[in-house]
Amino acid sequence: MLDTFSLPFVQEGLIEILLLSIPAGLIGSWIVLRGFAFHSHAIGTASFPGLVLADGIGFSAALGAFGAAGVFTLLSALLARSKQTAADSVTALALVACLATGVILASDVFNSGANVDTLLFGSLLAIDSSDIWLAAAAAVLAVLTTLLFGHHWLAKGFDEDSAGRLRSGSALFDTALLTVVAVTVVASLSAVGALLISALMVVPAATVRLFAHRLPILQLVTIALVVVEGTFGLWLSVETNAPPGATIAVVSGAVFALAFGARALGQRSGVRPLAVATALLALTGLAAGCSNQSTGGDGPKVVATTTQASDFVSEVGGDRVNLTGILQPNTDPHGYEPRPSDVMAVADASLIVRSGGHLDDWTEDLIRDSGSNAKVVDLSRDLPVKLHGGDDHAEVHGGKHESDAEDFDPHWWQDPLNVQAAAAEIVTGLTGVAPENASFYRGREHRFNVQIDRLSKGIKNCLKRIPANDRKIVTDHDAFGYFTSRFRIKTVGTVIPALTTEAQPSAGDLADLEETIRREGVKAVFPESSVSPALARAVARDTGASTDYSLYGDTLGPSGSEDATWLGSMKANADAIVRGMSGGRFGCFEVSDG
Repeated sequence: MLDTFSLPFVQEGLIEILLLSIPAGLIGSWIVLRGFAFHSHAIGTASFPGLVLADGIGFSAALGAFGAAGVFTLLSALLARSKQTAADSVTALALVACLATGVILASDVFNSGANVDTLLFGSLLAIDSSDIWLAAAAAVLAVLTTLLFGHHWLAKGFDEDSAGRLRSGSALFDTALLTVVAVTVVASLSAVGALLISALMVVPAATVRLFAHRLPILQLVTIALVVVEGTFGLWLSVETNAPPGATIAVVSGAVFALAFGARALGQRSGVRPLAVATALLALTGLAAGCSNQSTGGDGPKVVATTTQASDFVSEVGGDRVNLTGILQPNTDPHGYEPRPSDVMAVADASLIVRSGGHLDDWTEDLIRDSGSNAKVVDLSRDLPVKLHGGDDHAEVHGGKHESDAEDFDPHWWQDPLNVQAAAAEIVTGLTGVAPENASFYRGREHRFNVQIDRLSKGIKNCLKRIPANDRKIVTDHDAFGYFTSRFRIKTVGTVIPALTTEAQPSAGDLADLEETIRREGVKAVFPESSVSPALARAVARDTGASTDYSLYGDTLGPSGSEDATWLGSMKANADAIVRGMSGGRFGCFEVSDG
């Protein structure tokens, strides 16, 4: 068990937990005593527009979250001036306003969901020095304000006579408490996320409140409980390969449930809070999680991020690489949260192969947290063909670092020429860490290139059966620009008008798309295997188009299937597209494999 805490990223997460336990215990106790549980959870959730702005413009996520929390608090205070509105209704109204603003910013202003998943759900795997300093600042602020204003907060909540004598009824004291709550919530976002903030700020204090009747005891025991739950949750997340924030939340909730049940049994049972927590920790140790998959082959240890990158490494490296793939089939890379096993795999790797662009930009955090010195191959660098702006216009580039452009389409593997270039990059990377296998890798690259050429010829021959004016498609999001550009297909529109599945279309976007489908006579709307087909089906239902054929966009097919390889998925996509454009009359590769 102790070996887990020797890992650098676990040690950083533990420091974060120890620091956050102080404001969680001190301020969390006030939240429970004063009935601010819903308000504190709402602050975390209302940080969404701030996170979107921070990601879209490029400033500190914590600053954006705190700004949004401040606006939320101010809006709540303004709405609360109406004596006809209850406090919880005021909080709900302000929360809805903030969430609506965040959704509009994400979908209509920045045209993406923004890279906020880690802050919405938290990840102790992504802790850095700025997060630790912010948690330390929150701890110091919690101690100082409790010492200075604690008696005023207590009098205002429970002793009106004392409140009058101490002038504790002033709105300034409540404002100070709500401000400290906001700072503590923002500091906790990196650990448990906006949507799980109650796991630190409310549930531990509520658990101790079942047994403690004096404020100092409540605060001190809550601090200790946060340390125990956070430490155990972090350890359990590593052992079961589960997300740390969610694991801590489950442990926290389970401890409360067991404590509440023990209290309900009555004091005659002799059950004490410590015994309750100990019993629960033993029970939760039975939990299990999912892990990434390794080929276990002989050769250098290689980590690949996306399913496509894993397949390309497998095609080139064969049984002379020990390959670990991070993303699994039907996992959307846009919103993936790395697991503990991912960090450990990266730490042991000799070579890391990433797809590039915003699809797997979480790779940078993985490398930093693992302390890895592995060579990194970014397959999106120096591609022969690139798309910009999410359109179907292909550009040939010879320079470097073109993928750094913000509007670069990262779905480059949809063009066979790019895959051949990527295979060459992988050969170079593998040869650098295992030069004794150089001829083996080059031989497999040649074999792969022959298969790619045969595939391209087969797709082109198949598409000749579709009249040029009928080669029109609508897809879930902008993931097929390379494919349509290479094989001369027109993308009439996309259900999600962005390069990421995290965006959301507006009502106007969908109305315009439906009008375009009718005007262009599009026969099929193509859902993606890793995206909910609900919107695509709604658009198709309104326009009379078909959604019978789905595509592999951001991920390959299920393990063990023919579509689990890039070659297989491309064949499946070509077949589905031709069937959709022809109204189901025929498909590809049933008449010609080239």
